[in-house]
Amino acid sequence: MSDQILSPKELRQLQKRYQRLQSEIAQLGWIAQGSLMHKEPNAWRLTRKIKAKSVTMALSQAQAGLFAQAIANHRRLEELLQQMRELSQIALLGSAHGVRKRPRQKHSKPPLT
Repeated sequence: MSDQILSPKELRQLQKRYQRLQSEIAQLGWIAQGSLMHKEPNAWRLTRKIKAKSVTMALSQAQAGLFAQAIANHRRLEELLQQMRELSQIALLGSAHGVRKRPRQKHSKPPLT
């Protein structure tokens, strides 16, 4: 990124976008990690990692519906957090001057013998 300081207007715009993302996170319901697999009729399996091991558990159809929404919420949360990280980096780098890069020094190579 260039060493250009953001204007107050640009910072306010970033803050508004950031706050909209915060609001969307606040509206998310339960979150869960894992994946659902549909087995026979009305038989569901949830697989997730616990302490680096895959754990599978049987779920009812009602539980599977709840977990499906929670998994979708978790994926959306990760997307929103990534956007917030990007906005934060832009705002933080654009809020103050950075260090000045030194020009590269050219080293003369010794002749091959």
